[in-house]
Amino acid sequence: MSIPTRARRRFTAQQKAEVVELCLQKGLSCNVVAGRLGLPSSSLACWVRQARIDRGDFGRPEQGQLTSDERAELARLRKESRELRREKDFFRLAATHFAKEQLPPRGFV
Repeated sequence: MSIPTRARRRFTAQQKAEVVELCLQKGLSCNVVAGRLGLPSSSLACWVRQARIDRGDFGRPEQGQLTSDERAELARLRKESRELRREKDFFRLAATHFAKEQLPPRGFV
């Protein structure tokens, strides 16, 4: 007997922004808005928290709280770092390979 799973819904950035504005401007709780719109309340709470961080509503952000722009930059830098490591490893292997070809063979000639 298998448990039926619900298909994961995707929301556009515009849809998220509209729902977050509804929560912030009307002063409604995430649970109320999520219940009315049929959204997961945990997802809506995350969207609202990130929007408040982006706006600077928390005053001085706590350690670990990144704005959306900072998150995007961090993702870009991590991707760039992975690519550079891959290139470095490739060149190291290539140099090792060519160095072996330059060495004279060992043993009896």
